Amino acid sequence: MKFTLLFIALATLLAACNKEAAPPVRTERPALTRLVGKSAAAGSHQYSGEIRARHEVDLGFRTGGKIVERRVTAGAQVKAGEVLARLDPADNALQAGAAQAQYQLAESDAKRYRELHNKGFVSQSALDAKETALQAAKAQAGLTRNQTDYTTLRAEHDGVVEVILADVGQVVSAGQPVLRLAQAGEAEVAIEIPEDQLAQRHVGDSAVVLVGNDAPLNGRLRELSSSADPVSRTYPARVTFVAAPGKVALGMTARVRFEPDASKQTALLIPLSAVYQQGRQTAVWIVAANNSVSLRQVEISAYRDDGAVIAGGLKAGERIVSAGVHRLSNGEVIQPVDDGSAQ
Repeated sequence: MKFTLLFIALATLLAACNKEAAPPVRTERPALTRLVGKSAAAGSHQYSGEIRARHEVDLGFRTGGKIVERRVTAGAQVKAGEVLARLDPADNALQAGAAQAQYQLAESDAKRYRELHNKGFVSQSALDAKETALQAAKAQAGLTRNQTDYTTLRAEHDGVVEVILADVGQVVSAGQPVLRLAQAGEAEVAIEIPEDQLAQRHVGDSAVVLVGNDAPLNGRLRELSSSADPVSRTYPARVTFVAAPGKVALGMTARVRFEPDASKQTALLIPLSAVYQQGRQTAVWIVAANNSVSLRQVEISAYRDDGAVIAGGLKAGERIVSAGVHRLSNGEVIQPVDDGSAQ
């Protein structure tokens, strides 16, 4: 009985071994892909900026002293010649009085020496010395009068007071900025260009300026600094309006977008994660109509923070694998998943 049961078990095991194993179920690997489009090696970038006057100047007194009066505040509209601030004039008035007294004394001496010279009592050289002293005293008196006038700070142009840099009671030196005046007239947008985008920007580039919810305004890059700000490491730039803007006030926030040059849209931009490196050769995975992938060598002209610029080997409209390129094999069928970043 035991022998019979053992025989049956052995026969069953041999029958199971003779059956062929079932083929594995084939699954398609999901992969992120994107359609390649002309993205411009000189792509469009947007910058935040501030509406500023084209001409801004820091105003200060031409002499030193203590500020005793300030007639304007930040944001005030001023006219050319309007008094903005005053210094204590006491010391300058004393100096002007002393200089005027010296001038009157020199004038009396010169008059007396002319009379004596006409009578032959003094020489010509003595008279010349008095005449020279008179001219020096006259010049000194004029200088002190100017110094007294310099205690009053006036606006040189119509404009808006942007910033107050010194206040009443403060002692300032000659030339020290007291306030900043934005000259009325042309307005423009002050922006900062990051160093990795500096090579893409040139004076004269066309731009679109967006202020609030108003319609876009046409602009032009008027000025681009050649040296970076020591703190932000960005390059100051100014964008001027092609036509006079409407309701644009100084200090408003603006957005500037530089439009790509259509004549330069011959290069393609792909994500860095799509580049497959084979030694010294670079390639990308091309997705065919049946979702199979094949490797194709491409020529890269530049690497940027936002991707690689393709100079050859790839055409707009082709679909490539944008991530996970080192896990694929030639001819493999994938399940394309759009990465949501189509050019």
